[in-house]
Amino acid sequence: MDQTVFLLVKDPNNACQDIIRHRDGSLRIRVYCLGKDKFEPSEDELQFFANDSGDLLAFETSDYDGDDPLLVIEAIRWYAEYIGNPKMEILAEDPRLFDQEH
Repeated sequence: MDQTVFLLVKDPNNACQDIIRHRDGSLRIRVYCLGKDKFEPSEDELQFFANDSGDLLAFETSDYDGDDPLLVIEAIRWYAEYIGNPKMEILAEDPRLFDQEH
């Protein structure tokens, strides 16, 4: 059975900014803590969002070639498991936008 392997690169200067890497491919996903990091979405990349027990996270691909969008979701699910929140809901829209509308 083929097992997809992801690796986590920690930023030594920012405990909140992780990078998820696909071991056997070029996929890279940057993780941002929206309460602590400035996040400006790039038009050329995919973004997803999640609520980690009250902490809002943004996930953005880096130099994404669009090859396998399901791999991006799989990587974020892996990260959720890694941080101990396997039931973390992955959102396609920035939840902060909904707060501004109401």
